[in-house]
Amino acid sequence: MKYQALEKYLARLNGPDGSGGQESKVWLDAEGRAQGKYFNTTLTSAFQPIRVFGSAGTPDAATPDATIVAHEGFARSYSEDDSGLHLWRLLDQAASDDESVELDRLCRMLHSINFYRQVDYDVSLHLSVHARLLAAVDSNHGIAFRRILNLLELPHDKIVLQMPVVTQNQGWLLNYVLDNYRRNGFRLGISAADARDALALLEKVKPDMIKVDARELTDEEGTEKLLRQAAAHGIRVVFKRVENPVVFARLQDFGGKLGTPVYAQGYLWDTPKSILALPLPDSESKVA
Repeated sequence: MKYQALEKYLARLNGPDGSGGQESKVWLDAEGRAQGKYFNTTLTSAFQPIRVFGSAGTPDAATPDATIVAHEGFARSYSEDDSGLHLWRLLDQAASDDESVELDRLCRMLHSINFYRQVDYDVSLHLSVHARLLAAVDSNHGIAFRRILNLLELPHDKIVLQMPVVTQNQGWLLNYVLDNYRRNGFRLGISAADARDALALLEKVKPDMIKVDARELTDEEGTEKLLRQAAAHGIRVVFKRVENPVVFARLQDFGGKLGTPVYAQGYLWDTPKSILALPLPDSESKVA
């Protein structure tokens, strides 16, 4: 582990009393995974890789070791056999905005600890922002997470905060939150409903990353335009929910036609797990 402040913090959590000081709601299990408590639910982290295929990786969908450029963190209920349940619904059911923000901060802390305690190569961490938080956050929500990262001496510039799909009348909220996170030095991602929606957001927001559901690529012209414009602006397009070879073959067709690599994430290669999937040896210099 190359993060000494994090190593010291984990040693405190792993001490005789398992105390982490003011972060005492966090502890380690026997496998070294950080856990936390939200009401009566014990939480931990799972990570799913984002891989690159094509000119920067391998084009073969049957080959599961294409270069890993990032991992996305997910909150899960704790399970010894790594089969915990997805917990975004906890935010939907949280009793108040304050409790929603508290849960979000707990999850971000758990993901950061569980990611950086394992990683010793140059790869990014993607963290989703729940739709409820767009309205719940205060004037400088990003600084709270930045302070935790500073305390643990973890690199905030390797973290991509991923905004949810929003409606047109939520656009001002999206811009407000994005501006807040930008001012705190985070990289920004946005989720789009489809290629046309992604094109509109690309022009308005100019994020670092746009994520599109691979199952919604019914507009071939719009998808090609999105990939061209994103490449021209240095914006990465990541296709999520790639779950079968047919969907992936369509992505490969776009990449081959435009001469661009394909960034993809999905159950075709990876299920979210607490232990990080390792990159190829030659991917250590690649940054998401």
